[in-house]
Amino acid sequence: MHVDYPTLAKTLAALTEGETDEVALMATVVCEVHHSDDRFDWTGFYRVTGPEMLKIGPYQGGHGCLQIPFARGVCGAAARTGEVQLVPDVDAFPGHIACANSTRSELVLPVWAGNGRLLGVLDIDSDRADAFTAEDAEALTAIMADIFSAVK
Repeated sequence: MHVDYPTLAKTLAALTEGETDEVALMATVVCEVHHSDDRFDWTGFYRVTGPEMLKIGPYQGGHGCLQIPFARGVCGAAARTGEVQLVPDVDAFPGHIACANSTRSELVLPVWAGNGRLLGVLDIDSDRADAFTAEDAEALTAIMADIFSAVK
């Protein structure tokens, strides 16, 4: 099963309409995204909680790392650069943090508030190598922009 992004976008828009609390939005988004595709083994947000620091937010799946500095790992790279990280083989990513030994590939998207503030990153892990595509990155980036635009 692969994500039907137009339907996912409509569902999330309906579920989050009028909501501006970032944690409530993250919890709803992560639940829907996680269950939208069987490639997604761990889906969660890491929130910016201090200078150059991410902390675990709402997630689905096994335990995640509690905190990740911007200087480390795939999530840190997305937060530090503000760019999507599409990693087909986590073992080949310098400085990858193995929160789960089963993770083979990863997609991490920076998530921005409507005012341009970095809220955190959406981290999606798969136990399959090369599980994610540019289409996944583009569609999820657009959905995150729509949903979190109301957050200030």
